[in-house]
Parts: sequence; structure tokens; C-alpha cells
Amino acid sequence: MKKLILILTIYLISTINANAEFSFTFEWGDIKKCTSGNPNKVENPIFNLVNVPEGTKELRFKMKDKDVPQYNHGGGKIKNYGGETVIQPGAFKYKSPCPPSGSHTYEWTITAVGDKKKKLGKAKATREYPE
Repeated sequence: MKKLILILTIYLISTINANAEFSFTFEWGDIKKCTSGNPNKVENPIFNLVNVPEGTKELRFKMKDKDVPQYNHGGGKIKNYGGETVIQPGAFKYKSPCPPSGSHTYEWTITAVGDKKKKLGKAKATREYPE
């Protein structure tokens, strides 16, 4: 009976972990404050990744201003992803948040890519700037 309970417990834990959703949070970090409407080229925010899909070889990052979605802030890639759960500034550069008046909502999208450029998962997170 104990063996059966142990087997069921292991199965349930592995099923929960296998179905866990890829997600992340981010912090702007020490970027230079910008409200002129003319973004600076800056290092990436600090990303805290959760449940990156197994087999991920590359992470692709893209930022969008939800208030001005046609503006291209860019993003970056981390090739040869090694399983880190925290991505520190310096992995890539992009055009900083820089709303000309008030605050805007910015959305980062991270796409996990595996072998043969197969997309394994996508996650999004939003945050105001300035906060």
C-alpha cells in the first residue's frame, strides 16, 4: 500500500510539473529615466523565468508599448540558453521605455525555441513605466 501511494505521489508531482506554465516577471533595473519620447539604447531588464520549457535552446525577447504598439522597441536573443532562471542586464540591448507624457504600459514577450527552431512556449508580462 505504501509503495502504491509513493508511486501515485511521484506521478502526480511529475504531471503537475509537466503542465506548469512558462512565465516570468521583470524589473526595469537601473535604466536611465526617460520621459522625452526619445528612447535610449539600454541593457535588458532583469528577467526571472519560471518553468522554461524543457529542450529550450534559445530565448527570444521582444518589448511592445501597449499605448503605442507601432513603435519598435526591439529586443534580443539568448542563444545556447543554459537553463538560467534569472537573466541579468547585459544579455542584449533594446530601446528603453520612454513615454513622452505620463506613464505607458509595456509588454515583454519571451519565446522559448528548441532544436530546428521549433517554438516550445511563449510567455508575456506587463509593467508600467515610469512606475
